[in-house]
Amino acid sequence: MTDSFGRTINYLRLSITDRCNLRCVYCMPPDGVRLFPREQILTFEEIVRLCGIFAGLGINYIRVTGGEPMARNGAANLIRKLKAVNNIQQVAMTSNGILLYDHLEELTDAGLDSLNISLNTLNEETFRRITLSEGLHKVLAALDHAAASGLPVKVNCVPLQNINEQEIVQIAALAKDRNIAVRFIELMPMSCGGDFEAVPADEVLAALEKAYGTLTPFTGRLGNGPAVYYEAKNFRGKLGFISALSHEFCKSCNRLRLTAGGILKPCLAAGTGLDLKNMMRTGASDADIVLAVKGLAAEKPLRHGFEYSYKNGQQEMFRIGG
Repeated sequence: MTDSFGRTINYLRLSITDRCNLRCVYCMPPDGVRLFPREQILTFEEIVRLCGIFAGLGINYIRVTGGEPMARNGAANLIRKLKAVNNIQQVAMTSNGILLYDHLEELTDAGLDSLNISLNTLNEETFRRITLSEGLHKVLAALDHAAASGLPVKVNCVPLQNINEQEIVQIAALAKDRNIAVRFIELMPMSCGGDFEAVPADEVLAALEKAYGTLTPFTGRLGNGPAVYYEAKNFRGKLGFISALSHEFCKSCNRLRLTAGGILKPCLAAGTGLDLKNMMRTGASDADIVLAVKGLAAEKPLRHGFEYSYKNGQQEMFRIGG
């Protein structure tokens, strides 16, 4: 499946819940959010049906997200079902790590291919400041458990001015003795993100090179996303950057996003989408859905336009599965 600009679409970001056990300040307001009633969330049967349709259109890589995907009962069973869909080559997950440790074997037994763990700090007080929650030790234990298991693991860190920017070098060091990738993701102006100031990727790179010497571009491939990776001397793992604002990568975007509520979005910043849940629940055939999805792909915008259209809460990352 291709869009109107000739980009091949083969990657689905799949949100399976809008619920999360953390309240990261750049993602959710501190007083909470209005969650979808459970009947408005796609069932696992509906998700598997849609992924079968998507696979027939060329989607072969699925990343399961939330909210926090492990907050939904049966997440591992869904992974198993997605792995059984014809033409799906890889199923990955992004998690905040709080619930991972006790469920890692269940996930790997289900066939999970790789895991991203969100980790913005190594300091307990800063963890509480960012997440409004406890549990840093659980995330670190899950990270070590996953890395030791041999499952491909990436750490996602969002650097924030005057909050965790002073920890960039230490967080990068997680990849020194572990065969993992530590990626630094520029803050996007969504949800509450507009209330905070990002640390541009070039500043992060400069800080890392000051600490670890010149970083060498990595020419291999790690995953199916937009990250650019580097190697550092005496590091087992890799360092990466996802720089949607300062080094826009829209021209190579290969993904669609399905929200927990069943809306298929052509772009993270898109204000509208295709209501596949309503189509399914009102009797649409697979052929009807195929035509609608192709039409949505054809409308995928050339670029996100974050800088002028979607600031300060107009889009809710936790519902979209960013």
